[in-house]
Amino acid sequence: MSFILRCIDCGHKAPYFPTSISCPKCGSQWREAEYDLDTLSKTLPLQLPNRPFDLWRYHELLPVRNPDPACSLGEGGTPLIKAANLGLMLGCPNIYIKDERQGPTASFKDRQAAVSMAALKEAGITEMVVASTGNVAIAYSAYAARAGIKLWAFVTSLVPAVKMREVALYGSQLIKVSGSYDSVKRAASEFAKQRNLYQNMGARSIPSVESMKTISFEIAEQLTGYLGNDASAEDGIPRWQTPDWYIQSVSGGMGPLGVDKGFSELKKMGFVNKKPAIVGVQSAGCAPIVNSWKKGLETAEVVAVPRTHIETLATGNPGRTYQFLRNIVNDTGGAFESVTDEEAFRAMHVLAKMEGISAEPAAAVAFAGLFKLVRAGVIKPDDTVVVNCTGHTVPPEKLVLGDNWARNVVLPKEEERKEETPQEGILAALSHVVPERFPRVVIVDDTTEARLLIRRILQSQGDFTIFEANNGKEALRVVRREKPDLIILDLMMPELDGFGVLDELKADSETEGIPVIVSTAKELTKEEKERLKGQIQSLLQKGDFMSDEFFDEVHTIIN
Repeated sequence: MSFILRCIDCGHKAPYFPTSISCPKCGSQWREAEYDLDTLSKTLPLQLPNRPFDLWRYHELLPVRNPDPACSLGEGGTPLIKAANLGLMLGCPNIYIKDERQGPTASFKDRQAAVSMAALKEAGITEMVVASTGNVAIAYSAYAARAGIKLWAFVTSLVPAVKMREVALYGSQLIKVSGSYDSVKRAASEFAKQRNLYQNMGARSIPSVESMKTISFEIAEQLTGYLGNDASAEDGIPRWQTPDWYIQSVSGGMGPLGVDKGFSELKKMGFVNKKPAIVGVQSAGCAPIVNSWKKGLETAEVVAVPRTHIETLATGNPGRTYQFLRNIVNDTGGAFESVTDEEAFRAMHVLAKMEGISAEPAAAVAFAGLFKLVRAGVIKPDDTVVVNCTGHTVPPEKLVLGDNWARNVVLPKEEERKEETPQEGILAALSHVVPERFPRVVIVDDTTEARLLIRRILQSQGDFTIFEANNGKEALRVVRREKPDLIILDLMMPELDGFGVLDELKADSETEGIPVIVSTAKELTKEEKERLKGQIQSLLQKGDFMSDEFFDEVHTIIN
């Protein structure tokens, strides 16, 4: 499929060659690819059913004329996961996660590297330079090795050592620069000029921006499948769905630029009827885009000294990208937001514990932004939201986990063990609860977060009818009214505690036979355990999964 480049500044149109980095008429480095969308709106729907669900499914809309399958590592086609537990917690049930961790090098930068290397390989380029805060260097290194292109990777010395070692493992020439990411970019640019090498220029590189469109294309197809709508019309043109909001963490801003361009092209082809509101989230310690937008500035204020532990987002000078993103956000009714490192680290914990997704701190910034916008009422309960989980976490460091992240346990000797009520962790205990045996369940706990977590664990295992009570007296009223098949009861509650509830239940002939699982985070005394014997089915130890720290994290997010 043919395409041309149009200069954003003077409008001049010219063919695309990777080595031509500026407009031949005015010298501007800001150009964008244009395709014959009218023709593609008719031909592409005929091709898609026979293609695999990966990045190259949409190759007619990418700046590579003849993609070489030998250069591929299986990029694209990442899952769109419904975040049922986060949705329950936030009161916003239509939250979806675009899980870019599942790319070949575990970040969304695989898309950028795949398309860029394919274009360079097609043009006969054998050596290049890239500046990076980590993920770009890793992705480009993997694809450079695949394509047989020599890579010079310039990174800030603040990049985690584990990421640097991975870059080196692929055979790239790794150059560590002491200083900010902006300093790294200047050093890489000077090196490339001296050696006359091709340099990736982020948002000014055509393949980089174009690659990010594939995120939009995939989301539109996947969301249509989730929502169960007919994806075709009588004219043969697909009718795909778009979310109300698309949220992504932002450093230089190239990702949202490409994503918005993708949704724009889908709309022009008639595949979708609207674009989502775009949200960019930055670390508060380096948020030039957010701060400038909130001040109403047309040009970004530079952050000379980033103050964030999330080095991959420490771009202090977004340059002209800010102006483009500002227009996109304003036009789509989106927003820019910033979050603290602490809020991002808290979001990492919540995302991992609620959805089983381990995200890097930069990705967690987007989720912390989601929490903030839902809490502020900007995102409404009925809105459909897609959050880009841009990358997988490296082995978590102490900064993220804090102290006391593990505990030593000394098991008693076999002869010291005595028969007593079974005591289990929350997940193990509730895994025995199935809707066939216990279709109606009452959860009794004075902590909202505890009830929510138990509810979402049960809901993940089947179709239960669940009732809740937040104190002992209410629990008795609910139990007598609803006649449940099972009660999950917290022991430590004000006024009437769990022991008192048990006594009342056992004294009533209509409730004495209802099975009870007792939950507690307290270490019970020998006397308390003796008091429970014969009265309950299981003792559910909340343990670390239900720790006070996690309660605090959830409480902070939903309030």
